Amino acid sequence: MVIVEHSYISPEGRVSDKQLGIYDDSLILGLETLSSQVHSTGTPIVIQLNHAGRKTSKNVTGFQSVAPSATESARELAKDELRSLADQFVAAAARAVQAGFDGVEVHGAHGFLLNQFYSPLANQRTDSYGGSLENQMRLPLEIVRQIRKTIGKRLLLYRLGVVDLESNGIQVDDSKFFARKLEDAGVDIIDISGGLCGSRPAQLEKTQGFFIPQAHAIRRVVDVPVIGVGGIRDPGYANRLIMEKTVDLIAVGRPILNDANWATHFLNELQI
Repeated sequence: MVIVEHSYISPEGRVSDKQLGIYDDSLILGLETLSSQVHSTGTPIVIQLNHAGRKTSKNVTGFQSVAPSATESARELAKDELRSLADQFVAAAARAVQAGFDGVEVHGAHGFLLNQFYSPLANQRTDSYGGSLENQMRLPLEIVRQIRKTIGKRLLLYRLGVVDLESNGIQVDDSKFFARKLEDAGVDIIDISGGLCGSRPAQLEKTQGFFIPQAHAIRRVVDVPVIGVGGIRDPGYANRLIMEKTVDLIAVGRPILNDANWATHFLNELQI
C-alpha cells in the first residue's frame, strides 16, 4: 500500500512550499489522477491528512502559526476554533474519498498539530483539551470519530507519535492507552512513529528499526494491525519483523526515495 505524504488540510496548516494540499475542492481532480494511476498497478493508496500547527511559518503560509498553547511564534487556538479545525480535517477526508483514495491516515506524530495537543510538552491548556492525558487526546479522538463517520468503510489509519523521548513528555504507557482509544474510535491501522522528537531522533537514528520496540508494545494491547517504522532498509530484517509477529506491517520511506525499485529488490531477495 502507498501512503501519500502529509497533505495540508488548510492553508494555515502548510509547512513547506511544495507540500501537497487537500484543503480545497479544486484539488480533487489532480488527486484523483494520482490515486487512479496508483490503482492501475493494482496497489491500494491512502493519503495523510495534516496540520503543522506551531511548526508552520508565516513566510510559507502568510498566517501566524497556531498551537494548543502560545509560543513565541504561535498563538493559542481558542476553544471555539477547534470545531472549525475538526471540520477541516473531515472535509479533507471527504475530498480523499471523492478523489478515489482507499482511505486516509490522520497525522498525529512528528510534532505536528494533533501531536502537539497530545503531548504535555506542547499542551499547557487548562480547559477540556489539556491538563490530563484524557483531555490531551480529546481533539484527535473527536477528529477520528468524525472522519470514521464520513469515509464509511474505507481505511482509517492514525500515525501515532508514541514517545517524545523526554522524561516529562509522552511515554509508551501513555500511548498504549491512547492506542486503545483510537481502536475504539474506529481506527483500522495504527502507524507508530516519533512524537515531538520527530521521525529521525538523533539518539536513535543509528539503529535500524528504531521505533520497532515501541510499535511492538502497542501491538500487544490492541487488536488492529500495527505498522512499525524507523530507518528500515534491509528486506531480510523487515521480513523477520513480520514473520516473528513483532509488528503486522512495516513502512519504508527514504529507501524508496533513494531507489524507486526498492520493493522489487525486496521481493527478489526474499524470492517471494
